[in-house]
Amino acid sequence: MNEKEIFERICKGDEKALEFLYQKYYRMMTKLVISNSGTEEEARDVYQDALIVFWQKATSGNLVLTSKMSTYIYSICQNLWRKELDRKKRLSNEEKDAAVTLDTDTAEREKIMARCIDQLGDTCKKVLMYYYFEEMSMQDIADKLGFANTDTAKTKKYKCKKKLDELVKAQYSEQDFLD
Repeated sequence: MNEKEIFERICKGDEKALEFLYQKYYRMMTKLVISNSGTEEEARDVYQDALIVFWQKATSGNLVLTSKMSTYIYSICQNLWRKELDRKKRLSNEEKDAAVTLDTDTAEREKIMARCIDQLGDTCKKVLMYYYFEEMSMQDIADKLGFANTDTAKTKKYKCKKKLDELVKAQYSEQDFLD
C-alpha cells in the first residue's frame, strides 16, 4: 500500500490500515520520545495518542494532508511529548515546593499541621491530604473530587496550601517549628 491508499482507507474508518500505519512508523515515532529523555513506554503512549488524534481528524473528513502522513504524525508526537515534558517539569517543581513547605519531621510539627488542616474546609482538607499524604496525582484528585480537570485541581491545591500557610503563620511562631 502506498501512502495515499493508506490515508484513504483510514479516512473511511479502516482499522487494518491504521494497524499497518502503526507498524510502519513505530520506530521513527518512538525514537523521537526516547531520544528526548523519554522511556520506551512513554514513547509508545505518545505514539498511540498521536495516532488517535490522527484517526479522529482523518475519519471526521476534515483533514487535508499538505505533507506526508509521517511528517504530520511526527508533528503530533512532538507536540504531545512537549506537553508531557512541561507537565513533568511542573510536577517536579510542585514536589520540590511540597518538600520545603510541608516538612513534618517531628511529632510536634505534625500536630501543628493537623490542627491547621482541621480548620480548613472539607474540600481543602481532602485536596491537601490526597496530594501530600496519599501522594495522589492531580488527575486522580480531579477525578475523585469531581473537578473539571487537572488544572482545576492544581488551582484548588494552590489556594488551599496558601490558606494553610496563612493559618499556620497566624497561629504559630517560628519558634514553634524549631527543634
